Amino acid sequence: MIDMPISDAQRRIRRVALGDFVHRSALKFAGRTAVVDGDLRLSYAELDARSSHFAHHLLTTLGTGKQVGMLCQNSADMVVAYNGIHKSGNVWVPVNIRLDAGAIEFVLRHAEVSAVVVDEALRAEPALAAVLDKLGVPLILTMSAPIDAPADARVRTLAACEAGQSPVLPDVAIDSEQPALIMYTSGTTGNPKGAVHSHASVAAALMGNLTGMAITERDVFSGLLPLYHCAQHCLVATVHVAGGCVVLLRGFVPDEVRASMRKEGYTAFTGLPMMYAALLADPAFRMESMRLAIYAMAPIPKPLIRQIADRLTPNVQLATGQTEMYPGTMTFKPLEHPGLDANYWGTSLPHNETAVMDDEGNLLGEGQSGEIVHRGANAMLGYFKDPEATAAAQRFGWHHTGDLGQWGPGGQMMFLDRKKDMIKTGGENVASIKIEAVLLAHPGVAGVGVIGLPHPRWAEAVCAFVVKKPGADVDETALEAHCRQHLGDFEVPKLIHFVDALPATSTGKVQKHRLRQQFEALAQKAWSDGVR
Repeated sequence: MIDMPISDAQRRIRRVALGDFVHRSALKFAGRTAVVDGDLRLSYAELDARSSHFAHHLLTTLGTGKQVGMLCQNSADMVVAYNGIHKSGNVWVPVNIRLDAGAIEFVLRHAEVSAVVVDEALRAEPALAAVLDKLGVPLILTMSAPIDAPADARVRTLAACEAGQSPVLPDVAIDSEQPALIMYTSGTTGNPKGAVHSHASVAAALMGNLTGMAITERDVFSGLLPLYHCAQHCLVATVHVAGGCVVLLRGFVPDEVRASMRKEGYTAFTGLPMMYAALLADPAFRMESMRLAIYAMAPIPKPLIRQIADRLTPNVQLATGQTEMYPGTMTFKPLEHPGLDANYWGTSLPHNETAVMDDEGNLLGEGQSGEIVHRGANAMLGYFKDPEATAAAQRFGWHHTGDLGQWGPGGQMMFLDRKKDMIKTGGENVASIKIEAVLLAHPGVAGVGVIGLPHPRWAEAVCAFVVKKPGADVDETALEAHCRQHLGDFEVPKLIHFVDALPATSTGKVQKHRLRQQFEALAQKAWSDGVR
């Protein structure tokens, strides 16, 4: 074995550091637009200089290796700030701003943040202001007037932090495997856990996305999903590696999104299935410039896939991933596999490997159901301050996703369900996602969440909570008949209940634990009233 010790100089030469990517793109594409935020357009030279300004401020005030929290909507300031955190060798901790104040306080305290970057408007909200005051750490205000806030010595604007600082990339020792970010899980089952990623693990995902999605400096990508979530962050960061442009938006208003797509000439759009449906509800809407339509979080019915292909682009891809395995992990191109249903996840991107595993750690072959597991350079270092959960997630040398699947034809992965969402009814296993796909195919259904609820005879009963499309004339009897055409008797929901909206995370994942909490009593009453 060759023994070649690596010197500090060699580590500097060979390092993988997230802040270097924007700097390198600025060297190649200084005048090219990196970020569009309303009327503001940041070139790569400006993004590089501003993020270096902020990095130098952090080095002066905090040093390096500290956790820096962030409570921001999508904005150019947010992109400047997280790149500055990376350049300073500090650890970015983005927080879901849609959480309640108590949950936000839990994340910030659990992460042991030494400062918080926060939108001025969010800081003005009384409940959040109280949380930040109790924390007692320095605050940096984004989307704010370019002056210092005189009322509190702890508070400065981002513009004031940048003022007078050097635009040069800081000379900071950053090890490729040191933590770059702590991103908290979406909390669909309880308190979120902090997934710690290194510079190298995130960079591996960016390189895989670059290749798997053929992203170049000519691309104009949407930035509609929240940047505090791994899905949108990884795509924005990948585009910035390539030298392309990202158009940031702060909410989904179909008319505004369509106008932005036309004005900026999007080449790629990433959205949830319901977003595509809303955009294409305007029969006149088409895009000639688009080459890639990415969807995530839920399957898309085939009729909607055909509309996307006809009016936006035939290059339609599902992208999957997890906070713990920086996305993407797998992609599926439905138009290339017309015989496969909407629950297929496809094949792995080049930076990671995927398998199906039983509970004893044995890898399974085609047609055998088990847990979907991954390994690759995009895996998290572990959960922050939770070695037991880390060990459980990484047993047998693979990352355990908690998702059930099996290999289908042509090496394509079929997603069956979350392990915790598999419904055990009358001795049969029922995949909730299969029932959801059938119900979503009904023309009157806009959204659905399927769960198992306790039943005195069946152990668990399949229960569907449905959001109607506006103006749809559909009732429980019609949906039950629709299900019977496509499902076995044991799979047909024993309870169908209409709701105005489904509880969901900021990225559109249905929070099934909240459905269980809200409707278990309703189901028990239905069973006592004689409903199957």
